[in-house]
Amino acid sequence: MRKMFLLVLAATSLLVSSQLALAKDGGRDMNMSGQAPSMPGMAEGKMGHDAMSMNSHSLVASLLQHAASGTDAEPNSTPFQMLMTTWGSWTLMFHGEAFVSEMQQSGSRGAGKLFSTNWWMPMAQRKFGKGTLTLRTMLSFEPVTVSDRRYPELFQQGETAFGRPIVDGQHPHDFFMELAALYDYRASEHTLVTFYAAPLGDPAMGPAAYPHRASASENPIAPLGHHFQDSTHIAADVVTLGVTHRSVRLEASGFHGREPDEFRWNINSGKMDSWSARVTANPGQNWSVQYSVAQMHSPEELAPAADIRRMTASVQYNRPLPGGNWATLLLWGRNQDVSGGNVGNSYLLESTLRFRERNYAWTRIENVDRTNELLLGGDPEPPGFSERYFTRVQAYTAGYEREVGHIPHLSTALGGQFTWYGVPDVLKPIYGKRPVGGIVFLRVRPH
Repeated sequence: MRKMFLLVLAATSLLVSSQLALAKDGGRDMNMSGQAPSMPGMAEGKMGHDAMSMNSHSLVASLLQHAASGTDAEPNSTPFQMLMTTWGSWTLMFHGEAFVSEMQQSGSRGAGKLFSTNWWMPMAQRKFGKGTLTLRTMLSFEPVTVSDRRYPELFQQGETAFGRPIVDGQHPHDFFMELAALYDYRASEHTLVTFYAAPLGDPAMGPAAYPHRASASENPIAPLGHHFQDSTHIAADVVTLGVTHRSVRLEASGFHGREPDEFRWNINSGKMDSWSARVTANPGQNWSVQYSVAQMHSPEELAPAADIRRMTASVQYNRPLPGGNWATLLLWGRNQDVSGGNVGNSYLLESTLRFRERNYAWTRIENVDRTNELLLGGDPEPPGFSERYFTRVQAYTAGYEREVGHIPHLSTALGGQFTWYGVPDVLKPIYGKRPVGGIVFLRVRPH
């Protein structure tokens, strides 16, 4: 049954890609009858150069778009840009992005690298009975475009490479980031019941993961707090039930708690041994708030006996502007070792402003607890090693990019960002007093 499900989703991905390639017409995407296609609950927003930008008028309508992974929500006014067409009774969609980045970092732990972070999401959606069926695949070529199983990022921690803990680096995504089917049953005009099943997917935990957030859309690298906040966005064997009434949603998920292994081409699996729950509210067009809690069984390969309880709370604000958009997120994430009481916290503020159509400016500010794994410098853990939170690091990022050129159905931009750090005294002998990092990049996005 699981293999059949995977084959259906893979076939859907190929179908969406091929039909979108055939259905392009001029500066925007049209369906077979020459009319702009629509998704359930979607309202067409203002046209920005060649883009068709979409947003929603309610939480129910926003959720029916399924423009992020899992069953995540953003403010109703958040714009989404994607290629769209129809094929029979199906609406086919495709969106994603890729960054080709050159990074340089200072200090004895700093490194330089040319790499690409990327993801691509084909979707197919149709009416089915009294509801809507959505089939969705998300893929990433990072197993190829990020060599040595990591890219440099000072003070970053999480997962493994070549059997050792990753320190001062971020792991690539799996090739299969999501393979999912969703069914949204419209119980009434204002009530939606959602069923989500995914051999690989995103349980009801945290806000939208950073690759999909409008507030992080132009930043090519992961937040330092990724493993406190949204690392569950690639989990195995996920099942979610959600109920939405007007502006409030309640969800519960079961999933396999182990994080993806370092072999990025395979499809991980395991028994459903972990759970999460989330409440989301969109009190106005421009706001979205959520609180979530999860208990994950043995998420870390190097600490298989440790179960983690994670909590997150976030506030998102989005404001459409003439010729642009402003998206902001404030996020808290917390991990606690269920048996040992080892507790770490992370705090994130990020904001992205699009202005004068082609310009983007953004910032990311973080305050994150770090463990004594940093002291190992990527060496194997010694016998009897116990990972503990022992200090806190701050990171401050500012970036700018501008869209360049004019290629039909493709947005291209050149940009860069600069990061500087607040280093605690205990780490200054290792990292130096003022380490910094810089990135220049080319960004492409279906448009």
